[in-house]
Amino acid sequence: MSTTEVLVHHDASLLARAAAARLVTKLVDAQASGAAAALVLTGGGIGTALLTELAAAPARDAVVWRRLDIWWGDERFLPAGHPDRNETQAAQALLRHIDTDPARVHPMPPSDGVDGTGPEAAAERYAAELARAARPEDHGPVPAFDVLLLGIGPEGHVASLFPGMPALYDDRPVVAVRGAPKPPPTRLTMTLPAIQRAREVWVLAAGPEKAGAVRLALSDAGPVQVPAAGARGQLRTLFLLDRAAAGQLPPQLSRIASP
Repeated sequence: MSTTEVLVHHDASLLARAAAARLVTKLVDAQASGAAAALVLTGGGIGTALLTELAAAPARDAVVWRRLDIWWGDERFLPAGHPDRNETQAAQALLRHIDTDPARVHPMPPSDGVDGTGPEAAAERYAAELARAARPEDHGPVPAFDVLLLGIGPEGHVASLFPGMPALYDDRPVVAVRGAPKPPPTRLTMTLPAIQRAREVWVLAAGPEKAGAVRLALSDAGPVQVPAAGARGQLRTLFLLDRAAAGQLPPQLSRIASP
């Protein structure tokens, strides 16, 4: 597993803007090989802010969006178009502004989809879609995503993997979550084994309420107690923080990003 780097930006706005610019560069580099790149989106305040900045980035169209596979790491199990779905928020912030190939945009199933109100069947459907997209060289049941974006909760959750919940013991790529402590209680999520198949995992955090979780995620905490501690990429793991979220880290652990 990769080593972990921590970059600290002055505030949440600069964090979102810098992460968007970094993401453009990474996707352009990934596509330069001629292969289709794969990106996993996240929701939440800073994740959506990144997508908004990405839509406005001057270099945005250096990415060949029609050759990019877009996935989600988790989703609220709500009807299609619901404003609380990560897919809906991503569409408003970014996807409606870029020229994507609809066949390469892979939202998680909604609660009013073909699987009905059963999140377990919806999770199996998404896992099967991931398996079909995986190539032999990916060596696993999901694609080797180029970048997988994650937010982090104040208690250390990532995606919809909450501390101590059964999904943290599951090795299937995608599972249903019932009884999540954060509403809505029913969700779909990639598990840690799927997250760890990504070449790069980027964990984004802004605000003082995230500082304790960031500190624990970068400590020796176990992923059952602090799921973010298990969010690591194959080649690289980045914690992209604002100063408030980095407030409990020792100085030697973090590097101040250039303005």
